[in-house]
Amino acid sequence: MITRSKAPLRLGLAGGGSDVSPYSNLHGGLILNATINLYAYCTIQSNDDGLIHISAPDILSDQVHQSSYSLPIDGKLDLHKGVYNRIIRDFKLDPLSFSITTFSDAPPGSGLGSSSTMVVAIIKAFVEWLNLPLGEYEIARLAYSIEREDLQLSGGKQDQYAATFGGFNFMEFFGDDNVIVNPLRVKRWIIDELEMSMVLYYTGSSRFSAHIIDEQKKNTLSGNVIAIEAMHEIKKSSLQMKEALLKGDIVRIATILGIAWENKKKMANSISNLKIDQIFNVALKSGAIAGKISGAGGGGFIMFMVDPAHRISLINALKELDGRVVDFKFSEGGCHGWKIFN
Repeated sequence: MITRSKAPLRLGLAGGGSDVSPYSNLHGGLILNATINLYAYCTIQSNDDGLIHISAPDILSDQVHQSSYSLPIDGKLDLHKGVYNRIIRDFKLDPLSFSITTFSDAPPGSGLGSSSTMVVAIIKAFVEWLNLPLGEYEIARLAYSIEREDLQLSGGKQDQYAATFGGFNFMEFFGDDNVIVNPLRVKRWIIDELEMSMVLYYTGSSRFSAHIIDEQKKNTLSGNVIAIEAMHEIKKSSLQMKEALLKGDIVRIATILGIAWENKKKMANSISNLKIDQIFNVALKSGAIAGKISGAGGGGFIMFMVDPAHRISLINALKELDGRVVDFKFSEGGCHGWKIFN
């Protein structure tokens, strides 16, 4: 039997960073994000050879382990092994023998939540394969616990919930790690207009978000007034963005996005850099109204807002740079899995 799953990547439209502890614990966080038609994929095939085969061809990584209660966390394919270890531990299972293969439509460090989305996809595959009693909130919470607690990876909470629930969501984060996901009913014409008014550009360089997030944490703990006030404004922008989105006020969305980018750069020194500044300069001279990096910053994907009449001019200008423009659509539905009987 073969089990497959897929989970959608997301764009962080507003409030990004307010879901990261300790800020979310001290002040609460608000996030507005939306999933797109780029995905993380997982396939599990059971076998009886007493081995665990792990393969991630998109990052050129493979491992084989003897079936056991716990796989070593050694910096290689730790997301896969972290999920396996928790599934075995939490559900008191005997060691399993299987092959697992994963790949993603976006590279690690893309700013689209690719690592957390992969964890969600892997968990969902195990849920389908083993018929585990986990709903949406439980899958997202487990993914967060594996990444942040078991593997000690820096980051926030939004990505796991976005990948699990899918669609446009307004999320609330509280000090006790309680999360509420509020799905938004966005009219189809608004989504169409937003897609025509947005250009997604991959800078050509991934980044490791941990040091950026760690700097944000340090600024919060040390009481850095500029950084904390900037995050307050970023959190407030999620409420403004929700109203503008539901009303279909695209110009207002672009304005909020631009202001949020200026505040985001105050959170840590490495959020922007010379290359990113140059990309923004080209984009703004070629018709972009505003832009913002999706994710922690430092690289990955940039969302640009543009009047649809100038969309092609912006795309052509960006194509002259080192990165690439990526076509996308907003997606409905979160992670899901299915079985193939052979």
